Amino acid sequence: MAGQSFLSESMLGWSIFTFILMVILTFCWFYIRKFQSRQESEVVSTITAICALAIALITSALLPVDIFLVSFMKFPNGTYKDWAANNETRGHIEDTVLYGYYTLYSIILFCVFLWIPFVYFYYEERDDDNMNKCSQVKNALKYTVGFAIVCVVLLLIGAFVPLEPPPGQNSTQWEKVQYLFEELGSSHGLPALSFSISSLTLIGMLAVITYTAYGMSVLPLNLIKGTRSVVYERLENTEDIDDVEHQIEKLKSKCEDGRPLSSRDRANLQELEGKLQVLRRRGRHLDIAERNCCTKVGSALRPLKITLGIFFILVALLFTVALFISNLDKALHSAGISSGFIIFGTNITNPLNELLLVLQPVFPLDYILITVITMYFVVTSMAGIRNMGIWFFWIRLYKIRPKKTRPQALLFLCMILLLIVLHTSYMIYSLAPQYVMYGSQKYLVQMPSAGPASGNSTTRICDADAPEDQCTVTRSYLFLHKFWFFSTIYYFGNWAFIGAFLIGLAVSCCRGKKSVIEGEVEADDSDFSDDEYVH
Repeated sequence: MAGQSFLSESMLGWSIFTFILMVILTFCWFYIRKFQSRQESEVVSTITAICALAIALITSALLPVDIFLVSFMKFPNGTYKDWAANNETRGHIEDTVLYGYYTLYSIILFCVFLWIPFVYFYYEERDDDNMNKCSQVKNALKYTVGFAIVCVVLLLIGAFVPLEPPPGQNSTQWEKVQYLFEELGSSHGLPALSFSISSLTLIGMLAVITYTAYGMSVLPLNLIKGTRSVVYERLENTEDIDDVEHQIEKLKSKCEDGRPLSSRDRANLQELEGKLQVLRRRGRHLDIAERNCCTKVGSALRPLKITLGIFFILVALLFTVALFISNLDKALHSAGISSGFIIFGTNITNPLNELLLVLQPVFPLDYILITVITMYFVVTSMAGIRNMGIWFFWIRLYKIRPKKTRPQALLFLCMILLLIVLHTSYMIYSLAPQYVMYGSQKYLVQMPSAGPASGNSTTRICDADAPEDQCTVTRSYLFLHKFWFFSTIYYFGNWAFIGAFLIGLAVSCCRGKKSVIEGEVEADDSDFSDDEYVH
């Protein structure tokens, strides 16, 4: 019966997974097609972007699945289910989850170091009209070799880097941490892959600090502020056109008697003509926006957008407070830098962690919440990239605009999301450390006043004091803390994230409303680029 129960539950799980996979692929297709340039679209880069975005979303869903599985092994009364009562069965499930992490992370390594760079350079080489397909592939492979060398170097370093922390950490807490390191390393190995993934996670941390922190502020505030009135924008644009035309006529009147314009006047005339061209394109787009039914529906849904914006900003503030408390807890109660600021459980009340624990008795609210948190980070990251564009330090490489985004920009967007997803697991652990470590597991404790044979016992939520055979630690927690020095960098990265969010919040508050045609018209657009909006 236990085997049949486990089999039926597994079949249900696979059905749900298949449905979620189809939803993810459908969303990725619509998202890429929404931003993809119709003039520069290319099959290989489109398929690559869709697949990479799908991999990012699937990987982000692995943490909730990990937490669900360790929690699903036990009944609410703290006893193991029949199919999970055997240590060997539990070990098999834990191994399966860990191998799932390694498989998806290996795919991310392949995408970041080989697949996406190759497609990017392949498309770049296509600009040369005199080059055939073989030469394109050869040159793309030549440039991709550099990324492959970096990957190999990281794998070699990871194969030999010591897992143990520096000597001299003799506290009981650190002995537990060391045991977890040894358990993961001795049972499953693959330190080279773990080191490579952790190195990419550092880059993902920078992307989270840059894009996710800004997206958490700009997304809700844009919903609250809304867009400018299309009627007012048209009136303002018409006035600008009249003003520019008047300036052009004034300059041209200088050469009516046959005298040539000075070089300064010619430059001003050329600049004004370019500005007039942009304003006229802007006017056409505003005309389309005014007639568009989506604009009217958006105006009707204005109260809903304001409500969502207020909800999102409250969620962002809750995350920031929870992250601050978690970091403060680590600063006060961990063994310090040399231990990676690792602590078991929580010593200071964390609102998000407590909320997840309170929701445990009502299945499946806690799993829904942890899934929503994961998706929230992905959505705000996409919003941050959408509003900021692709930057390399102070240089803007690409803009992300509906129907006008170049294939290279979409590839960069997907690569950044892959890196962000790698760091998302640590961010969620920082927000709710005890829940991410044990899920909703409980264990039985004998009442001190009763003897062993009395049978009187009570249940407690799993924490650092629980017996090792009564509570199963999530594979995500073990994977995140395999290298103590990376945990130290992540800790300081959380402080940087809090600072970046507060700065982004201040900047977003100071900015005015967005245009109703935000991002549709730029000075470097060509005239025939309007065709995709008109037809």
